[in-house]
Amino acid sequence: MPKGYWIVRVDVTDLEQFKAYAAANVAPLKKYGARFIVRAGRSENPEGTARMRNTIVEFPSYQAALDCYNSCEYQEAIKLRTPASTLDLVIIEGYDGPQPF
Repeated sequence: MPKGYWIVRVDVTDLEQFKAYAAANVAPLKKYGARFIVRAGRSENPEGTARMRNTIVEFPSYQAALDCYNSCEYQEAIKLRTPASTLDLVIIEGYDGPQPF
């Protein structure tokens, strides 16, 4: 079964408020088996638009990624994040098929 991922791009406008969101999302992320693959590290944006921070969160399945986002716990965390940031979030299924090499 392919894993699920959140691809997150965010501009933070209130770092202290955003820290409250980050603390609140720990429980739902843990509950649904998430782990950070990329978390606001160094990046370059040679094409397209950019945001301040980029994160990729891996889940054991696409369904777990959806369930985490839709959970009551995460929806409460969103209320803390919304006034502190502008965010793009894509939930995507991983790929386990053949590779071109």
